[in-house]
Amino acid sequence: MRRRQGRLRDGGSGPAVTGVVIVGAGLASVRTAEQLRRNGFDGPITIVGAEEHPPYDRPPLSKQMLRGEVDDVALKPASFYDDNGITLRLGCPALAVDVAAHTLTLADGQVLGYDQLVIATGLVPNRIAAFGDLDGVCVLRSLDDCVALQRRAASARRAVVIGAGFIGCEVAASLRGMGVQVTLVEPQAAPLAGVLGEQAGALIARLHRDEGVDVRTGVAVSSVSGSESVEAVTLSDGSVVAAELVVVGVGSRPACDWLAGSGVEVADGVVCDAVGRTSAADVWAIGDVAAWRDATGSRVRVEHWSNVADQAKILVAAMLDSEAVISPGVPYFWSDQYDVKIQCLGRPKANDTVHLVDDDGRRFLAYYERDGVLVAVVGAGIPEKVRTARAKIAAGVAIAEVLQPV
Repeated sequence: MRRRQGRLRDGGSGPAVTGVVIVGAGLASVRTAEQLRRNGFDGPITIVGAEEHPPYDRPPLSKQMLRGEVDDVALKPASFYDDNGITLRLGCPALAVDVAAHTLTLADGQVLGYDQLVIATGLVPNRIAAFGDLDGVCVLRSLDDCVALQRRAASARRAVVIGAGFIGCEVAASLRGMGVQVTLVEPQAAPLAGVLGEQAGALIARLHRDEGVDVRTGVAVSSVSGSESVEAVTLSDGSVVAAELVVVGVGSRPACDWLAGSGVEVADGVVCDAVGRTSAADVWAIGDVAAWRDATGSRVRVEHWSNVADQAKILVAAMLDSEAVISPGVPYFWSDQYDVKIQCLGRPKANDTVHLVDDDGRRFLAYYERDGVLVAVVGAGIPEKVRTARAKIAAGVAIAEVLQPV
């Protein structure tokens, strides 16, 4: 295997670190560092993180971690970083990058040099400014957010979850499992309607209602009130819901404000080509923050855990001039709600034609058709049937062939 060393710059009074610097300490940074070592790169690798915590897994935050079923979500043990010569610089976010000088400035004023820079800063949750800083209004993105929400939920009897996307639905399910009365508020016609369409969204709403969640769709939140802590939520239809806890799950945005003026092009994320290369020389981006060009020429951000491994292989191969050609597989994501795993293969759109082929009142399976072709499958509690559709989606099989009786 060819070994690629960092193109180290002269020492002296210059930047403290050269080699590959990865900004963001999450799944994307770990996968990138892993791939660099697996592909023979033996130069310095530095991971810069805004949080004090070593890289951790985010999906459990809205589920097992929130419910207190696990207390360790680290992606790797400390020995992994030592054994692989990976330096962690935690608790100090990146402040700016100088692409001409190949330097990264941290919030504490320290300047790091890089030969290759990888942006893997992920997302930041949207907040509702009108709610102010009233105690009991929470978001969930980080490990610290999860700990704060868990502590608050332990004493709350009633909660309002604003936004029935994946995070909102998972938090609602976890809070119900903790004995909290939950009202789930969603302006769209059904939970996850913007991602999976209204038909599948209605089935997910049914799941939550069966578990005792008060699902309010087609309505928004007008205000949150209370003296010092939250006491009530007023909805746009005039109804008032009592609550000691409000969880805001109204989406996230790419964490790239720090790139303003850097010369790295940003447009709903860091703009990349098909292998993660940005507009600036020797600067790459990966994961939730990165808008990669797809096969159609469009630039798309994919906010799914399973996507990162494919991206890391592609990006590192390009960075190291590898001869390997790596094609991403069929996109996959999942969501655990109650005892049901909701899985999706492919890229469904809200306006696809949906064929519900299995529904027992709790579990279901739906095929998504676009232009006569199977483009996605969504299943709840039926993992084996979802898995069998992968090859058909990859092959672009006609929907008529999929639906024909066996």
